[in-house]
Amino acid sequence: MSKEIVSDAEVTIVFDGNRCIHSRNCVLDRPDVFVPNVQGAWIHPERASADEALEIAHNCPSGAIQVQKPDGTAMEKAPIVNTVRVRENGPLAFHAPLTIGDTPDGYRATLCRCGASKNKPYCDGSHATSGFVATGEPATTPSEPLAQRNGPLQVEPTHNGPLHVTGDMELVSGTGRTLNRVTDAWLCRCGHSANKPYCDGTHAKIGFVAE
Repeated sequence: MSKEIVSDAEVTIVFDGNRCIHSRNCVLDRPDVFVPNVQGAWIHPERASADEALEIAHNCPSGAIQVQKPDGTAMEKAPIVNTVRVRENGPLAFHAPLTIGDTPDGYRATLCRCGASKNKPYCDGSHATSGFVATGEPATTPSEPLAQRNGPLQVEPTHNGPLHVTGDMELVSGTGRTLNRVTDAWLCRCGHSANKPYCDGTHAKIGFVAE
């Protein structure tokens, strides 16, 4: 699915179907703006204020929904705390000023950790059909508060290997518990680590293939 761009006098909504993980926050919270199960136009920015449209975007974990002013000026700001949320039986949800590979990538992204996505490093929902099972409540690793909690986060999907993430970040469980505070992490994306969400080298044993 290609990007859809819809504008009114106050705001432009950009929807990237290739990144959508169908969390359904948009159609549940604002079914007047994102109208489900209709033919033709289904995105209606004129039914929300600019602030309301921004709130819809903030509730989209994958970054599939972006909002801009009509002149193209960005509306979203970087978070005060960079987080990587471990979703139960699902992807890693990043909220930070992201660069993925060599490309600046906004502030929100859900990256595959089941190994089955056809849109790596992004999640495409394959965890739901591949039988992927992984807790969203892994054990806490003792850690000290970071001197800085925000700033750029670099995500490097390594060849046939894990996500190498550098920058100040807090790993957070599905219930909001702090799992770890780090500035450098190797996160599993093959789906088979025995130490999820961290890589334990299993990708090499199972022949995981990913650019």
